[in-house]
Amino acid sequence: MNILTDHGIIGWIIIGAIAGAIAKFIMPGRDPGGCLITIVLGIAGAVLAGWIGNQIGWYKQGQGAGFIAAILGAIVILFIYRLVANRR
Repeated sequence: MNILTDHGIIGWIIIGAIAGAIAKFIMPGRDPGGCLITIVLGIAGAVLAGWIGNQIGWYKQGQGAGFIAAILGAIVILFIYRLVANRR
């Protein structure tokens, strides 16, 4: 069962919030934004992980990433964000 594609938009929001919060917990630091940014971070992480998994062949077309992949994707996005933000 893929939690991100089986539960619709509410599932994306809930899993995005959890994945984003875990990513921020794993990579502590000062980041702008509150709950909404954390949700977007988690959702974007899931989308990124799904896209990479599709390119590598781990997921079929239209199949989303799992929960662990969503967290890893959120960590990657947070890392990239911090690289860009620190250059300013």
